[in-house]
Amino acid sequence: MLSIPQLNLKNKVSTQEWQTRVDLAACYRLIALQGWDDLIYTHISARIPDSEHLLINAFGLAFEEITASNLVKIDLAGNIIDPDCPFEINPAGFTIHSAVHEARHDAQCVLHLHTNETIAVASLTEGLLPLSQYAMFALASMSYHDYEGLAVNADEKLRLQNNLGTANFMLLRNHGGLTLGETIGDAFMHMYDLTRACQVQLQVMATGMEAILVDQSIVDGIKAQANVVHTGTTGGQKSWPAMVRKAYRADPSFAT
Repeated sequence: MLSIPQLNLKNKVSTQEWQTRVDLAACYRLIALQGWDDLIYTHISARIPDSEHLLINAFGLAFEEITASNLVKIDLAGNIIDPDCPFEINPAGFTIHSAVHEARHDAQCVLHLHTNETIAVASLTEGLLPLSQYAMFALASMSYHDYEGLAVNADEKLRLQNNLGTANFMLLRNHGGLTLGETIGDAFMHMYDLTRACQVQLQVMATGMEAILVDQSIVDGIKAQANVVHTGTTGGQKSWPAMVRKAYRADPSFAT
């Protein structure tokens, strides 16, 4: 069995960077616990506060192998900051995440997954439908981006940025889901809502029965309500500590 290089960056980076590393590693482990990972593919990135540097997973590690210390620090050009870093990053993952971080300085975290449910709904002409309360949160800030093949073409970045605009949820057509958040906890909760919305939609469609769509006037009014439920002290900020505790109970090694 090939061993993973063991690193220990605690007390070697700033307090802010270490906390970001711990939270991001917890997010990777939680995604694995939810069964939303995709072998060594897909990515979660986070900006280190008060810097232009990002943290992202090392290419080749499973999500349950991610730790605070083996996250890779890069700049917006994709350069690895530590010359002694033993890991590489996935170019396709970098293209998508760097595009979002360049355009959205309000977002600390960008989460991109290939779950069956988000791919399926992203592949429907009508996209996400107003069928559940989970869908209301996503539809309050939803965007779409057409599939252009593997995301390794720098020319795609501007189109992705334009499609995203100010939205915090995106369905990448035929590809998967993407969420943003002011914190790692917010991005995680957004992906939770998006995934549950897609799961419910597929289950409703599978019945073959006529569905009840929420009236557009209600959808239009959800945004202010969503801001109350999913920000500040009642959203990602409130639920995230509980999620981190769950990650510690499952396997505390992520925080090393």
